[in-house]
Amino acid sequence: MKNKDNEWPTSQRLRKADGTIAYIWGNKLHNWEGPALIPEGIQRKREYYLYGMQYSEADYKETIRGRTGLPWYKQPAPKGQNHRN
Repeated sequence: MKNKDNEWPTSQRLRKADGTIAYIWGNKLHNWEGPALIPEGIQRKREYYLYGMQYSEADYKETIRGRTGLPWYKQPAPKGQNHRN
């Protein structure tokens, strides 16, 4: 499903008959806010996916932590300084 304003697909939350919850984005398991696959049952082991690739919980949290801030090609300027010549 695509938004009318832009061409990006929207995220969908699906609940299967057995109670499993899956977050789908562009026909792939994907969720930035938490686990993309939450199985129902006694163990309920959550699975983390970004763009269809599975991550462990530690790797997922590291990836989420690294997505904010300045891009790699920009350097922060000291307070009161700028990078102009």
